[in-house]
Amino acid sequence: MSEDAAHPLFTAYRPNRRTLLQAGSLALLLAGKQQIAFGASIMAVRVWPAEDYSRVTLESDVPLVAKQTLIQSPPRLAVDIEGLQLNSALKELVAKVRPDDPNIAAIRVGQNSPNVVRLVIDLKQDAVPQVFSLKPVASYQHRLVFDLYPSKPVDPLEALIQERLRDASSHTDLPPGLSPSPSAPAQDPLGELIAKHSQPNAAPEPSAPVATAPKPTATPPTSKTPGSSMTASPAPARKTDRIIIVALDPGHGGEDPGAVGPKGTYEKDVVLKIAKLLRDRINKSTVNGSPMRAYMTRDGDFFVPLGVRVQKARRVQADLFISIHADAFTRPSAAGASVYALSHKGASSTAARWLADKENQADLVGGLNVRSQDKGVQEMLLDMSTTAQINDSLKLGTALLTQIGDFARLHKPRVEQAGFAVLKAPDIPSVLIETAFISNPDEEQKLRSPTYQVKLADAMMDGIRQYFIKNPPLARSRTV
Repeated sequence: MSEDAAHPLFTAYRPNRRTLLQAGSLALLLAGKQQIAFGASIMAVRVWPAEDYSRVTLESDVPLVAKQTLIQSPPRLAVDIEGLQLNSALKELVAKVRPDDPNIAAIRVGQNSPNVVRLVIDLKQDAVPQVFSLKPVASYQHRLVFDLYPSKPVDPLEALIQERLRDASSHTDLPPGLSPSPSAPAQDPLGELIAKHSQPNAAPEPSAPVATAPKPTATPPTSKTPGSSMTASPAPARKTDRIIIVALDPGHGGEDPGAVGPKGTYEKDVVLKIAKLLRDRINKSTVNGSPMRAYMTRDGDFFVPLGVRVQKARRVQADLFISIHADAFTRPSAAGASVYALSHKGASSTAARWLADKENQADLVGGLNVRSQDKGVQEMLLDMSTTAQINDSLKLGTALLTQIGDFARLHKPRVEQAGFAVLKAPDIPSVLIETAFISNPDEEQKLRSPTYQVKLADAMMDGIRQYFIKNPPLARSRTV
């Protein structure tokens, strides 16, 4: 040891081993934080417009830290993202905004400070933003998500009514049951509401029914038994004097592409096309003299959480819920269509259990803001199920499977059961159709074919019609 090293002043300021280790650890920790804060790389940017909400997604290799401010006039969301340098990927956001986006007018980006990028989303209307992060899942890395919900949420029932009115305005005559006489007895709250919207200048209904000429129907009027006009005669066993609503649920969407075929076909795109074809057929059909109407949980390329799909169907008082998918498996040789119903006792096969687990992960891939979910509502939707619902679902599934099997290969000859979250509406017969294995090259090619898509839609329509002929829906007891 040198004399300087032994000097009291030197030894007083000489750091010990523990101090050096602590200082080194702190330096490494700060360096790591600096890498997270200032070393982020944007992998992709995406914008998903929809009437329900519009979504903006920033995908990066490390988590992003953002601070947002909602400005009311004019409405816009300002977001400062730390640790970023303005690059070409971020600038792409400006061009990704579509003119028909119902919520976003424009997006502006700029370098607010040396290591902070400011993102300004100009809004077309007042919005309630949700900003949250998603951990890596499937093919995605870290995602920072901006969901912009209209301040006045889109009501599925109102959307259905407005869609019906648009169609009605293009025809001189409405289908039977949509324009009842102002003095006709109230039979269906949804039909009544649509009729009122269709005839805004119609006289108000009297408080009690009075004798009127019978409505034109395919069957003779049922007035054989004399009695008070206050008591309605029972309807025939196979006649339902109301609108029949079928909820169509194209699987996946938006951030969640679903299964991907060998040629790059997205499940979300194929099932949306099939659902639209089926919607057109339903809207032109009647069963037992009653008009039918389709309601779609999504009619564009955007993500809808599983629980919201169920909520939408219940809001419009759907008589059926049909979720449309395209299967995938690890082996490309797997083939055939399948139909599934709910089971609360366990899956009917290992494959059914595997598929249900995979489909139930859609919320993780699509990007669900878990903090915004009411756990009580979610538990109700996912836990309530009844024997009657499942029995009716099996009948519906059998009718659909029979029609599809007339021209397509079936993976299983019977309806299978498993715990699909999207089928857990307690009061709506619900099935999930796997139209084919998109992972099979031959079946992927069929799913891409417009001719085959039409065959699938026709078969589903025939199955729905056969189900209602044998199982006409009862009068609605829930209020609109």
